[in-house]
Amino acid sequence: MIHDPVAQADRLLAAGRVRDAVMLIEQAGHSGNIDALFRHATWKLAGTPIPRDLPGARVLLRQATSLGNPEAALVEIALTANGSGAPADWAGARALLDAAAGTDQVAADQLTLLDAMTLTKDGAPIDPPRAQRIGENPDVRHIARLFTQEECLHIAQCAADMLQPATVADPRTGRNVANPVRTSDGAVIGPTRETLVVQALNRRLAAVTGTDWRQGEALSILRYQPGQQFRPHVDALPVTSNQRIRTVLVYLNEGFAGGATYFVNNALRVTPRTGDAIIFDNVRADGSIDPATQHAGEPVTAGVKWLATRWIRARPFSVWTGPENAA
Repeated sequence: MIHDPVAQADRLLAAGRVRDAVMLIEQAGHSGNIDALFRHATWKLAGTPIPRDLPGARVLLRQATSLGNPEAALVEIALTANGSGAPADWAGARALLDAAAGTDQVAADQLTLLDAMTLTKDGAPIDPPRAQRIGENPDVRHIARLFTQEECLHIAQCAADMLQPATVADPRTGRNVANPVRTSDGAVIGPTRETLVVQALNRRLAAVTGTDWRQGEALSILRYQPGQQFRPHVDALPVTSNQRIRTVLVYLNEGFAGGATYFVNNALRVTPRTGDAIIFDNVRADGSIDPATQHAGEPVTAGVKWLATRWIRARPFSVWTGPENAA
């Protein structure tokens, strides 16, 4: 009898015995091993070492959840709401969260945050705030306290264990090297990590920008420590079939020195404050890149700055196939 089929499968994979590893996990899952069911689901989501199969992953997650795996429950909730492997079902995801909250404190904490929001049946805000213009050329709009302090903390906590130094590929060697423009640490809250709180906030960002939540890239979280910065840049991409037409920045904390957002063309400087957001378009009316949107995250001189960024594309897309493959 194998005591830990997941650990054994990992050893088989490390030895290059992929087929044996997959067979072992499948057999253990059929026997009701919840860890094997969850590992099989994550393989189907990742597309390695087996082909990606989102509906199949959902089936395995349901089985693991029904047997009491809290991690599987949280992933199932996320995928149910964002429409991975089946049409998006906010009400269904909310029901799953209600059930999970009865036995899992993580789910219960998320439910508390969600219950503090006033949402439609699809998770959108009922009465989103309006932005106020604070700069021209580029047109920059500001919303005070778009996110609550508790919501900001939740976002930072979702990303904290995934933060990595910013890198770019060296064109000469192909290796990742330190990014000379952005020196912060960053992480992306992808579809399996999007709690219902994060998804409700993404829908809030869509509402205040007049876009569909499916147009937004996964929420990107940046952490700036003393000396780190994002040098002047534009967010629009030089070559793309689905341009980043709009950007929303949400400041997740305050109490640090430096770290303002500075727009080069009009010398607008925005001082971060917890929960505040700024919105600006990256392209002109004809769809061309607007160089006036060049902006920088000024160096942090003391403390730590946390920032959430949502880049919004011209057309909705699937996070699993990417914005360049939008219909």
